[in-house]
Amino acid sequence: MASRVKFGIIGTGAIAAMHAEALKATNNAELVAVYDKVTERAQAFADKYNVRAMDSFEDFLGSEDIEAVTIATPTGIHGLVAIPAARAGKHVLCEKPLDVTLEKADAIIEACEDNHVILSAVFQIRFSDKVLLIKDAIDSGRFGRIVMASAKLPWARSQDYYDSASWRGTWELDGGGALMNQAIHIIDLLLYLNGDPAEVHGYTGTLTHTGIEVEDNAAAVVKFKNGSFGTIEASTSCAPGFPRRIEICGSKGSVILEDDQIIRWQFADERPEDAHIRADDIVGNGMHGGSGDPMAITCEGHRRQITDMAEAILSHTQPKLPGRDGRRAIQLICEFMNQHALDKQ
Repeated sequence: MASRVKFGIIGTGAIAAMHAEALKATNNAELVAVYDKVTERAQAFADKYNVRAMDSFEDFLGSEDIEAVTIATPTGIHGLVAIPAARAGKHVLCEKPLDVTLEKADAIIEACEDNHVILSAVFQIRFSDKVLLIKDAIDSGRFGRIVMASAKLPWARSQDYYDSASWRGTWELDGGGALMNQAIHIIDLLLYLNGDPAEVHGYTGTLTHTGIEVEDNAAAVVKFKNGSFGTIEASTSCAPGFPRRIEICGSKGSVILEDDQIIRWQFADERPEDAHIRADDIVGNGMHGGSGDPMAITCEGHRRQITDMAEAILSHTQPKLPGRDGRRAIQLICEFMNQHALDKQ
C-alpha cells in the first residue's frame, strides 16, 4: 500500500504557495505537478518547488501519478476545475469557499460523490488544538446550555489588495466581499462549534473601498437552531486589522478565542486543567495572522488538513472535514444576503 498521496495544484495564485509549503511539510503526501492556464506562471511555480509544470489541463487530469488535487484558483471558477477533476477520478481539496453560490457548491459535491472521490473544503482553523479543545468542551456539556455564540472579524485590506486582481471584489468570481472571502473561515468555525442557524438578518455596505461590487462591511444577528442567539461582524476596513474572535457563552461556562489564543476560559465546575488553559500553557499552533495581510499566516493549518485528507485517501475513509461541511457557511452567507436584499425592498 502506498504511503504518500501524490498531489497536483491547480492555479498559482497567492494561496497556492501555502498549499505547496504545506505539502512539503507533510509525511503522507507530496506535490508532483502544477497547472496554470498561464504557462509562464506554472513554470515559475514548478521551478520553485521542483515539480513539473503542465500547460494542458486535460493532460494534467490524465496524469496517472496525480491522485489528488488542491484548487487555488479564483473562487468563481472552482467548479469549472473541481468537477472535471472529480470526473477524472482525482480527490479534491478545494480552497474556501467551494464556489460562489450554493448551487455551484452542490454541483461540486455531487460530482465528487458520483465519482467516488473524496472532497474537502479548506477550513484549516478547525484543526487548531485550541479549537478542538473548545469543541470537546462543548460536546461534553461543560458550557451547559449555550445562549450566545458570536463571531467578529475586524480585518483590514488596502485598496491595492482589491486592485491587484480583476476578480477581487466581484460577485461573479469572488462571490462577495468581507463575508464570503474573509469571514467565511470564522463563520464556518461558528457553525462547527454551535450548529446551524435558523434565522439571520442584518446590514451590509461598501464603506471604504472603491471600484468593488461587494460589501466591505457586514453585521448580522443570528438565531441558531439550538435556541441560542449571536452576532456576526465582518470588515475589511478596520485599520490596521485586529484578531478574529469567537465568543461562546453558556449557562455553565464561557470562552473567547482570538486567533489561536484562548483569552477567556471560565466554568462553574472548575477543573485543575482550566488554570493551565487560562495561563496559555497549551501551546498554540501558530495559526495567527491575516488581519492586515492575507499572506501573514503559516502553512500549519493547511498541513494538518492535507495530512488528514491524505490519511483518508490512504485508508479509504472520510476526512474530518467532509465535502458537505463546505456548504454550511456558504448557505448562511447566501441566505443572509438574500434576506438582506428583501429587507431593503
